[in-house]
Amino acid sequence: MRAVVFIGPSIDLESASAELDVEFLPPVKRGDLAELLARPVPPEAIGIVDGRFLQSLCISPKEVLEAMDRGVTMFGSSSMGALRAAECSPFGMVGVGKIYEEYFSGRIDADDEVAVTYDEENLSALSEPMVNTRFAIAAGIEEGAFAPETGERFLEIAKELYFPQRVNRTVLMLLRREIPEDEHARIAAFFADRAPDTKREDALLLLAAMRDFLDPAAKPQIKSVDDRGAL
Repeated sequence: MRAVVFIGPSIDLESASAELDVEFLPPVKRGDLAELLARPVPPEAIGIVDGRFLQSLCISPKEVLEAMDRGVTMFGSSSMGALRAAECSPFGMVGVGKIYEEYFSGRIDADDEVAVTYDEENLSALSEPMVNTRFAIAAGIEEGAFAPETGERFLEIAKELYFPQRVNRTVLMLLRREIPEDEHARIAAFFADRAPDTKREDALLLLAAMRDFLDPAAKPQIKSVDDRGAL
């Protein structure tokens, strides 16, 4: 089956290509789906991970619905894909991952939660998405890496920054004025060594979901009640 996936700062091309052998394109923008549908042989499945919104008009829910009306199975996760999947999953778009679940449930609703600035040449992120920070802080508190109030203050400072300025070292610098040095060292070490990258994790889940869709025969068989699957 023919498939296309739009990626960008959430996951690099090398990692994505190792997971799924399809056509990868840079972050989606307004009009890109129409171009794919106009091909002599359109794709049967399209995945959206990353999308543009400052440099050009962002992809609209209407474009997603038009693609599905043409018989294309649409997948979304991580960033712009999670936003559009939360809006369009009631009509058949497949939403994947933790970030999609946050938007679909309404626990978060602001577009700037997934927004980042990135290098146009290599598509690497230059800032940190707020939603990644939320999941990282939750993980750090759960493992006892730092105090809950430290994590909450980290989130408050990050949210107060305009999204291009949301860089962990900037937040840590501002936080240093408010907490003891040893506590600051603990949260800094957590972000340096083991903070999760939820956007990337969700992108990998999308690629796995598309792989199962494109080649059902390759999907592992469930052998016992202990086996687990991920949407």
